[in-house]
Amino acid sequence: MRIVGLMALAVLGACASAPAGEAPAATAGPVRSVQEILDQSPASDWRPLDPENTIYLELERGRVIIELAPQYAPNHAANIRALARANYFENSNILRSQDNYVVQWGRRDEDPKPLGAAAETVTGEVVRPRAGVEFTRLRDPDTYAPEVGFSNGFQVARDGQNTWMTHCYGVVGSARGDGLDSGNGGQLYVVIGQSPRNLDRNITLVGRVVQGMELLSTQPRGTGQLGFYETPAEMAVIRDIRVASDVLAAERTNLQVLRTDSATWASVVDARRTRRESFFAANPVNALGVCNGSTPVRPVP
Repeated sequence: MRIVGLMALAVLGACASAPAGEAPAATAGPVRSVQEILDQSPASDWRPLDPENTIYLELERGRVIIELAPQYAPNHAANIRALARANYFENSNILRSQDNYVVQWGRRDEDPKPLGAAAETVTGEVVRPRAGVEFTRLRDPDTYAPEVGFSNGFQVARDGQNTWMTHCYGVVGSARGDGLDSGNGGQLYVVIGQSPRNLDRNITLVGRVVQGMELLSTQPRGTGQLGFYETPAEMAVIRDIRVASDVLAAERTNLQVLRTDSATWASVVDARRTRRESFFAANPVNALGVCNGSTPVRPVP
């Protein structure tokens, strides 16, 4: 089965001779491509997307699927679900497309709509205690954090006390004003370019795109300041944003994600980190960065 989803073949994570908390590397054997590793993986190494923490962004061009991260932003995830259930996003717009940076969407200021049961503002959720959260460490050094790795599929960083999500390609955040507590998930953005890691711990990250990223990354670039569109005619229409659990079963897109605490993940990471293919024989890098890829996603078999 071919794997689909955001950068499905460019994945990373833990590696050989791992310190405590890091997944072991694959044992020596025949060189396998990442696709071969995934095709040969056991079903137990995959997990289904939770419909209650999956949202569908419905564009005229197709569906974008976002997995929310309630372990890292529980209050924002709850508010986004409440906004979706109030049909707050119905006929909203893509507001901004800034080259090598972000695409942003939500309601225009001149086109407000009731929030339903959602809160007007939500306290910023930029870090959480590191205790009690699954973490598969990447041993390579990072510029912005003492340690980086993956947590239940999400790219994360941590120090001695806290852990937080990182601004990597395809990661979704809650747009805000000058204060950490000035957003509510009513306007969201996705990273479409070079990872702006300087934003880590400054803006609440709420999830990641797992399918349909190309529908956002290829939006025409805005001509206004910071890539904002200058007229409504330039703005793509968002038909609605829905919680997957509220969608009829026959209309859902059923996906599963590779578990980042699995043996298959360790094998994929080893294959990507060491790059044994003949193309890389001259100068293999033997290193990975946390934003070099994302967790594989596939349709439920």
